[in-house]
Amino acid sequence: MELTPSYSSAALMKFLHSKGFYQCDFHTTMYAVPSVLTDCPINPAIEIRRLKKHEFNLFGEIYTKGFGLPDFLKSGVAENNVILYENNYWRFYLASVGNEPAGIAVLFMKDGFASLAAAATLPEFRAKGVHSALIQARIYQAITDQCKLITGQAKFGSVSQNNMEKSGLKIAYTKAIWIRDHI
Repeated sequence: MELTPSYSSAALMKFLHSKGFYQCDFHTTMYAVPSVLTDCPINPAIEIRRLKKHEFNLFGEIYTKGFGLPDFLKSGVAENNVILYENNYWRFYLASVGNEPAGIAVLFMKDGFASLAAAATLPEFRAKGVHSALIQARIYQAITDQCKLITGQAKFGSVSQNNMEKSGLKIAYTKAIWIRDHI
């Protein structure tokens, strides 16, 4: 469950706690209008291209490894995303370093709005600019498609949030993530 600051109260949080819920994390929602975005230097060794339909098994593998999820989820991730491939609102990207797959990203665009929907970098390619390059590629696509607003989400205080801020996105709000204690 996600609670935004504007729709939260001490009474609500006490009630949730009494029902076995507790706050476990924070997530930051960010935004920008294209005119304020900045170009970040991109490592020339990083290649970003659109993912091909037959590459969704690779997408699932990078997604699960990048987000630290169990291996058994990779086929489900691939299946859940490949169905969006033909939908013009969704774009999928693959980042490579030295011809080795290094990261993936997703962009959703509709009615002049763009969402940096997901991005994951394999652990061995982190701190090399892959995530920033994926942000820049999606921002460029959103600008090319004349989007008026670009949004994204990231774990509060994460490298992802910092990379989005370096690209010019600003914090809209931070929400609290609550889960139920199953003990």
